[in-house]
Amino acid sequence: MTKALLEVFPNPHPKRDFVIEHIAEEFTSVCPKTGHPDFGRVVLRYVADKSCVELKSLKLYYQSFRNKGIFYEDVTNRLLEDLVAATKPRWMVLRTEWTGRGGIRSNIEASYERKKR
Repeated sequence: MTKALLEVFPNPHPKRDFVIEHIAEEFTSVCPKTGHPDFGRVVLRYVADKSCVELKSLKLYYQSFRNKGIFYEDVTNRLLEDLVAATKPRWMVLRTEWTGRGGIRSNIEASYERKKR
């Protein structure tokens, strides 16, 4: 699991705010407490500044978590931090939606907004 996998390309319309949404239906990691696999969906929404994330690299980055023991809250915030560092967006929201276990489903959302100068 490494943010070095993330690649970006120049935003083709940097003067306009437009929302980009990428949905990954098959995110997998491992519960660090039980060792059982966790399955979820990742919804990434952002307004790019100068760079957009390249999708193949995003897929490979997400797949790098497949065997990582990490709690929902940690993985959600780690994904956001790495994607903000790679793309430097105007704003970004990352939501993970986890399949149920023991009758409980979890959704975690973390957000970033660039501070105005």
